[in-house]
Amino acid sequence: MAMAMLWQVGDVRVAGQVRDSGAQAQPMKYERTLTVPGGASGEACAVLDASVFAHAASAAAGDLRVVREVGQSQQEIPFAVSFSEAQPTDAISATVEHAREQGGALEFDLAMPKRPYTTVDLQLAAQNFVATAEVWGWDGVGGAKKPLGTFVLFDLTKDGLARSTEMALQESTYAELHVALRVRGADAGMLKRLPVSAVQGAVVPASREAQTLYTVVAASGKMEEQNGATVTRIKAAAHVPIERVRFVPQRGYKESFLRAVTISAERDGGKKLRERVEGSIWRVLRKAGPGGVPAIDASKLTVGAVIASNVHEPATLTVAVKDDGKPMVRMQSVELEMRQRTVCFDAVAGARYKLRYGDDAEGASVYDRGSLTRIEAAPLVAVLGPEELDGRYVKQAGERRRDERSPETGWILLLVAISVLGALASRHTKRQGRQR
Repeated sequence: MAMAMLWQVGDVRVAGQVRDSGAQAQPMKYERTLTVPGGASGEACAVLDASVFAHAASAAAGDLRVVREVGQSQQEIPFAVSFSEAQPTDAISATVEHAREQGGALEFDLAMPKRPYTTVDLQLAAQNFVATAEVWGWDGVGGAKKPLGTFVLFDLTKDGLARSTEMALQESTYAELHVALRVRGADAGMLKRLPVSAVQGAVVPASREAQTLYTVVAASGKMEEQNGATVTRIKAAAHVPIERVRFVPQRGYKESFLRAVTISAERDGGKKLRERVEGSIWRVLRKAGPGGVPAIDASKLTVGAVIASNVHEPATLTVAVKDDGKPMVRMQSVELEMRQRTVCFDAVAGARYKLRYGDDAEGASVYDRGSLTRIEAAPLVAVLGPEELDGRYVKQAGERRRDERSPETGWILLLVAISVLGALASRHTKRQGRQR
C-alpha cells in the first residue's frame, strides 16, 4: 500500500511516497534530459526552472519522476527535491561589552554566537550620520586581534534616503569582535559624535555562505507611470512559486533613491487574490567628501513576496514603485523569483536520465524510506535539458481517484453519510422507545 510522506534531511525537504523504486517508467506529457558529467557516478543534482512547476499537474508537483535508462530498460528511481534556504534560518543577538569613548571613537566588543556568521547589524540609537566601523576579530585571551575591514554605516533620513548599519564581513567564527565607530563629515544637521548610549545591541542573521539562492521565473521590462507610481505587470503561471521580487535599475542610472513598493495579484479572469505585500527598495551612491567622509555604494533592491504562490490558475502581478512626486526611478526590469529548487538522485556511470512530469492522474512519487537519506555537500552538477512533449503519452484522467478530482466531494459525501447515519440512529431510538 502506498503511504504519503514528507520528511526532512538536513536542510533538504524530500517529498514522496513508498513504492518499489525499480518500477517500470510510464510516459508523461513532458520529459527533459538530465545530463550527468560523463563517466561520473554518485549523488547528482540539477536546478529546476519555472517550466517544471508551470506544467506539473499540481502545485505540489507530485507527478515528478526521475527515470534511469540503461539500454532499452527504463525504470523510475528515487529522487529528492531540495529547497534553498539559509542555515540557521533565525537571527541571533550578539552581546555588547565594554562600550567606551576612546581617541575620538566609540569602541566596544561583541560576544559572537558559536556558529559561522557574516553580516552583523548594529542597533544604533542615532539618526543623520555617516560613520566608519573598523572591525577586528579575536578568539580570546592571549590571541592576536585580526583586522577584518572598515565598513560604512549611515542614516540619511534628513535627505529622504535610507539607513544602513550593517557590517558585511567575510564568513567568520571569531568568539569576539572589537569595533571602533568614528563619525565622519561635518554637514549641517548631521550628528558629530556617537555617545556610548547609542550602541544598544547587534543582530547576527544567517551566514552569507548559507544564504538562500533564487531562480528567476518571470520578468518584465515594460514600465509605465500611473497615479504617481511606476507600475509594471507580470504574468505568473499556475503552480509556480513566487517568493521574492527583484528590481534592476537601468545601466548608467546613478541616482540615489528610497521608494515604497506594493505588490498585488489578480487571477486571470478577474477574481482577486487576498495577498498583498508592501515593502521598500533603496540605493545610496555618493562620492567621498571632505572631512574624511567615505564614498557610499549600498543598496537593497529586493522585496520578499510570497504572493500568488501555488495558485491553481494563471495570475497577473502588479508591482508599483511609489514615486510620490519624486523623479521616476528608471528600471531596466522587475523580476519574480522563487527559492532555488533542485532535484537530486543517485547516478551510475553509463546510464541516461530523464525528468518526467505532466500527468494529473499520477500521485506523488514513491520510494523506499531508506533511499536518499542524506544529500552530499558537493554533489555532481547535472544539467536539465529543454522541455519536450512525449509523443507516447496518453491522458489518463479517468484513472484519478474521486478525492483527487474533487477534494470537496469527499467531504460532502462524508457529511451526507453522517447525516444519514444520524437519522437512522434517531429512528431506531424512537422505535425502541415505543416498544417499551
